Amino acid sequence: MSTELRRLRNYIDGEFRDAADGRTTEVVNPATGEAYATAPLSGQADVDAAMAAAAEAFPAWRDMIPAERQKALLKIADAFEERAEELIAAEVENTGKPTGLTRSEEIPPMIDQVRFFAGAARMLEGRSAGEYMEGLTSIVRREPVGVCAQVAPWNYPMMMAVWKFAPALAAGNTVVLKPSDTTPASTVLIAEIIGSVVPKGVFNVICGDRDTGRLMVEHPTPAMASITGSVRAGMQVAESASKDVKRVHLELGGKAPVVVFEDTDIAKAVEDISVAGFFNAGQDCTAATRVLVQESIHDEFVAALAKAAADTKTGQPDDEDVLYGPLNNPNQLAQVTGFIDRLPAHAKVEAGGHRVGEKGFFYAPTVVSGVKQDDEIIQNEVFGPVITVQPFTDEAQAVNYANGVEYALASSVWTKDHARAMRMSKALDFGCVWINTHIPLVAEMPHGGFKKSGYGKDLSAYGFDDYTRIKHVMTSLD
Repeated sequence: MSTELRRLRNYIDGEFRDAADGRTTEVVNPATGEAYATAPLSGQADVDAAMAAAAEAFPAWRDMIPAERQKALLKIADAFEERAEELIAAEVENTGKPTGLTRSEEIPPMIDQVRFFAGAARMLEGRSAGEYMEGLTSIVRREPVGVCAQVAPWNYPMMMAVWKFAPALAAGNTVVLKPSDTTPASTVLIAEIIGSVVPKGVFNVICGDRDTGRLMVEHPTPAMASITGSVRAGMQVAESASKDVKRVHLELGGKAPVVVFEDTDIAKAVEDISVAGFFNAGQDCTAATRVLVQESIHDEFVAALAKAAADTKTGQPDDEDVLYGPLNNPNQLAQVTGFIDRLPAHAKVEAGGHRVGEKGFFYAPTVVSGVKQDDEIIQNEVFGPVITVQPFTDEAQAVNYANGVEYALASSVWTKDHARAMRMSKALDFGCVWINTHIPLVAEMPHGGFKKSGYGKDLSAYGFDDYTRIKHVMTSLD
């Protein structure tokens, strides 16, 4: 007997709608491999409608005093807190993540981040006035940019939606947000929650695939396009946006080096690094998946990390003993499998290296040693529960290996030597350097990379500033 699929809908101008042409796509639970819902496959008419709604709503939202926008965001945060179990259920069905970890590791920071940007709403200010030419006073106005086209990824659908809409709305912009085609459910629920707080048209959600995203970025209405996704997608967005000189905010891939020196506490480092590498099935641009270990402790470290991987469990969302759930979709499972299948002869799989079960898209915690700097698995983002380990001889070689990739999002250094930690934090060409830890994020601090990891910052006052523009006003004193 077939089960009727749940029907997800776009949220445009304060109401839920099907795609204008009626097209849909099935949404699959990655823990089961089975479809549980349909979502609109939005086209040009849907994008036009959402952009028109956002444009119409913009002047009133822009002109609202900051304290009122703050109140709205605080109400959204309160509603997230009140409806947390609904959000968790939607996200778990979206992603197959462990229910308990979604409750403890995602809901609290999401709510905190919305509240942080609620406070930032009241900091929409320019620099102080002054006279820089005789008889003239200059002031600086900081203003919202306008309508923002935003595309969120599938690895953290709820949290990345927050990273998109919270600073944009706080600054006085209106939003058209597209979730990934594989994970729309929690974003549609977020639209319902936000829609009960803000005026119609301020926040819109349209579901669809990469063509939908392309239509959003190419649309003449948005002043800014923001995407979290792959390097390829980011390059396409930047190219499309350049045709009408849109602002672009890109948070793209990562290949975080984890530099472990011989004086570190190996047991603690292995424990922390294994969690930071395998959490969320390694589907995190900052994941600790490229470990560089000083050669004097390399073999001991590899053995300990392989044991930690063997002790790490993946499985169904309701299993309280699992660290992570499935990969998000069959294409991602194929990508991770392909990296392992194509390993060169000099590489060695120390743990894992295989699919787990036939139901869903689970992959075993995997450790690979013996790899070289120019190997594919070192240079390219796997985005799966795979940690590689390379030896290095000294600080200079560690920096050379660490910086020797096209990504530059996050990194970490593990040492008891404070001076060395400071030297490394300066030398590492990454947007974030953690010392004796890896992956913690706080709303007050910026997150964003260099090189092919993109540009612009999420979180923090810097992320808020990215959604604003600067205007100089000069007035005569005569």
